[in-house]
Amino acid sequence: MSDTRASLGGKGANLVRLARAGLPVPAFVVVDTQEYREFVRARGLDDVIDAALAAADHDVGSGGDAAAAALTASQTIRAAFAGTLPTGQRIRLSDTVAELGDVPVAVRSSATAEDLPDLSFAGQQDSFLNVTGTSDVLASIVACWSSLWTDRAIHYRARAGIPSRRLAIAVVVQAMVPAEAAGVLFTADPVSGHRGHTMIDAVFGLGEGLVAGQVTPDSYHVDRARRAIRRTLQGPEPTLTDPQIWRLVDLGARIEEVFGSPQDVEWVRVGEELYVVQSRPITSLYPLPVAARELPEPSLWLSFGAVQGMLEPITPLGQDVLALLVCGAARVFGGRPDYRTTTAIQSAGERLWIRVDTLLRSPIGRPVLTRFLPLAEPGAAAIVATLAEEPAFARRGVSTAGPHLLTGARFGRRVAPYLPVTLAQPERTVATLHRQAEAFVEEVADRLAAADGQPEESARLAARVQVLTREGTRAMGVLLPLFGRVMPVGLALVGRLRAVAAHTGLPEADALALAVLRALPGNVTTDMNLALWDVAQAIRSEPDALSWWRTRGPAELIADYRAGALPPVAQHAVEGFLARYGMRGVAEIDVGAPRWRDDPEQVLRTLSAYLSIEDPLRAPEVVYRRGRRDASAALRTLAAHSRPAAARGVGFLGKRIRRIMGVRETPKFTLVRVFGLFRQALLDSGADLVRAGVLDQPEDVFHLRLAELADAFAAPAGTLRDRVAERRQRLHRERRRTRVPLIMVSDGRTFYPGDPGEYVGDRAGSGGAGGTPEASGTPDAGLRGTGVSPGTVEGLVRVVHDPRSSDLQPGEILVCAGTDPAWTPLFLTASGLITEVGGLMTHGSVVAREYGIPAIVGVGGATTALHTGQRIRLDGATGVITPLG
Repeated sequence: MSDTRASLGGKGANLVRLARAGLPVPAFVVVDTQEYREFVRARGLDDVIDAALAAADHDVGSGGDAAAAALTASQTIRAAFAGTLPTGQRIRLSDTVAELGDVPVAVRSSATAEDLPDLSFAGQQDSFLNVTGTSDVLASIVACWSSLWTDRAIHYRARAGIPSRRLAIAVVVQAMVPAEAAGVLFTADPVSGHRGHTMIDAVFGLGEGLVAGQVTPDSYHVDRARRAIRRTLQGPEPTLTDPQIWRLVDLGARIEEVFGSPQDVEWVRVGEELYVVQSRPITSLYPLPVAARELPEPSLWLSFGAVQGMLEPITPLGQDVLALLVCGAARVFGGRPDYRTTTAIQSAGERLWIRVDTLLRSPIGRPVLTRFLPLAEPGAAAIVATLAEEPAFARRGVSTAGPHLLTGARFGRRVAPYLPVTLAQPERTVATLHRQAEAFVEEVADRLAAADGQPEESARLAARVQVLTREGTRAMGVLLPLFGRVMPVGLALVGRLRAVAAHTGLPEADALALAVLRALPGNVTTDMNLALWDVAQAIRSEPDALSWWRTRGPAELIADYRAGALPPVAQHAVEGFLARYGMRGVAEIDVGAPRWRDDPEQVLRTLSAYLSIEDPLRAPEVVYRRGRRDASAALRTLAAHSRPAAARGVGFLGKRIRRIMGVRETPKFTLVRVFGLFRQALLDSGADLVRAGVLDQPEDVFHLRLAELADAFAAPAGTLRDRVAERRQRLHRERRRTRVPLIMVSDGRTFYPGDPGEYVGDRAGSGGAGGTPEASGTPDAGLRGTGVSPGTVEGLVRVVHDPRSSDLQPGEILVCAGTDPAWTPLFLTASGLITEVGGLMTHGSVVAREYGIPAIVGVGGATTALHTGQRIRLDGATGVITPLG
């Protein structure tokens, strides 16, 4: 019997693999998908299905309720399944099920789209237990076929992006055994993610009430390493003895070995014999980095994306480029890691993870991490602080500090001579940073231009990959020392000003200190947003252009822009903006992510929002001037309420903070400019590969690895196409993931934004973070995060998942998972900001302070706890969000 999912569905294929591995599986047969297709063909059901699904799509596209449309389609399709089997098929299937003998059977659906590694379709198709007699078994098979079209299944597939047309379903018919007990076994803890724990739920009898959620089971939480069992029993007699529990644990381990991933197993017990009824992946678990399973000691992983305010998956080439940057940064400190083999940065779930346990164990790295991580991601910092108390991550003796002292000292020697200069003449150091950053961009452009001059397509590609590899590795060697001359001084001065403010005794002391960071000169992200506002003002200055613009929707504006058919003033202004900032875009740290120049929808939508702002007090130049006045007023207030000696220092601190901290965004902006050059060069080679028949479209290059790309012209026919297709599909699946951890431990524990600290401990029964998202509070009691931009505002919530399609209206409070610089043009429209990740010094926080809009970060589950149209009060000083009804 084949074990392919396409012919046997998920349940059937898995049962075949279990049986072939010698595991105890009750006798079964699988009615394969070809039988379903034969029934559909013979009854002419394809047309019925297509028409019903088309009607549902039309209803949803016209603004109808998706669940109601799925229900209508389901009723139409399932009604058409009623009736008898064709004679030939009836005889064939009767012979098939007769192989099991005259015994009660379970008839279970086995859909080809169910129980994928990243999706769970459990319970969405029908199952029937204790079925006897051939006629009833055949009727149950048809009912299972029909259940492919339940409203829940149709709706779920639509939300998951799985096409319903031409799907098929198999059916498992399995002999039932006289179970004395039955239940479910998870080979990893589905709540905490801990891979070393086994969870068992057990009831007496068949267990159908347990699966249906109608019976409360005995629960056994097994810590395999400690050989410890924690029990929660529902009656005086346990369903399982200790030997039976350990035999189940061993059975689960064998099943996990067969499939190579943690499993959700249904089992039954007859006397002392155990049987496996079915097994499927635990779809809620976040995958671990490969190195986490191979390293000799426990490891701790920080989400790279969370620190960047970008939780989207990253293309394979984008991952390689970022690994080059990290390895280049390590070289600044004396390391020589290879981006292909380093364990310092790893991919999991198509996102990148930074290993931080080595820092925790280091006497030098530990204080650096615990001091600076709260500025970038306070939620992650709180989790790390608790995990740091576990023995596995304890700080080691000074004797282990030698290499860290040497590398730290090497970097310190490079930047230390410049720190006094920065303090005394900040303008000089800042000017040097800008000048050398600009020179680096020009050098990369020149080297790529030289690569473009290669006469052969394959030679051009090889040269471009060589430039990308060399300059990607060199980038942090250029930028880190430049940044290191400036930001340590700026952060120290901000810390000192906050300390001085705290001594004033003013209730709003810290808010006053943070107000000094408003409207900072030299912030490239602020300059970009002001430049986009200037585009809107240019359009507004011509009444005919403004009137024309307001009659066009986003799709029309995009088409007109690409055709050069915008009003001349608008066309010229938009082209000028994109010439300067077109290399920016959502998820711009991924070289494979589209840029504004590729897809200008967000820019054009934002311009429409700017053109709807009528209040002159919300004009960015007015806000910017007001921010400068507020910063000056804050300094005067702090000086007036400080002791004389401290008062004299307030002006000194404020002046230098404002001259230094504006460069916070410059290194990222420089990297994004370089990434823009890399991207265009790679797209040019992608076009060459398309002409050579190697790839289907230029963008496919971003789904290859650097090593594959370098030799792409020599790849066997079809090889790269297959890899690209598989990786595109994997990336698409990961984009559907709604929750991404902040922190992962190598034992599988995962911690998400808003997770309570008591779930951190590594004890049997400790939770973690795999279950239902919970925000830091409740909607009724109010939510809480970290206030990063002072001020209070009341307004309506707008939850935004993608700024490219945002309908944020002026004065609404923007709620999102995280923000990178491409989100910040929306800040000129928003009256407040709430994010699930971020810290005091992340991009969104910096720009929110500049614009003076109240902002709170680190509100776990904010995008689900709050909803569009809800009225709330946001306090950016205390971090409290209060629903107002």
